[in-house]
Parts: sequence; C-alpha cells; structure tokens
Amino acid sequence: MNFDTWFHKQSKVIQIVLLILPLVGWIMDLLVRWSAFLKKSSIVNLVMALVITFFGEFWILTILDAVMIALGNKLFLED
Repeated sequence: MNFDTWFHKQSKVIQIVLLILPLVGWIMDLLVRWSAFLKKSSIVNLVMALVITFFGEFWILTILDAVMIALGNKLFLED
C-alpha cells in the first residue's frame, strides 16, 4: 500500500484541501496512517492509526494534521 507516498507527492494545497473536507479528510487520514504503518511498522504509527480510526471523526486531529502539513511536510506524529 503506497497511499502515503502518493499523498506526500501532492502539493501542499491539495493535501490541506483533502484533509479539511469533512468526510474526505477522515478517509484520507485513515488511508495515509494505515499505509504508513504497513510500510514502516512502528508503535507511533500504530497508535496514531488506531486513534484516527476510532476518534478521527471528531475533526480535531484532522485539523491538526492540516496545520502540520502547512507548517512542515508531514502529518502529526508520523514516522
């Protein structure tokens, strides 16, 4: 699964738009987090993938991810 690679190849504007759209943002975050975990199995990636899976619909983490993309070049707590 190379979805995280595809996501990070997009421009920052597209990444932010994909994250801030209500349902699309949660699905994008799920796909990117689980893809990163499958590629590099670390405890941080697993914990964040599980948190996004069960609590991602509350939007706080998705907005935090969009801010992290705008300031840096990766999601919050992504290895």
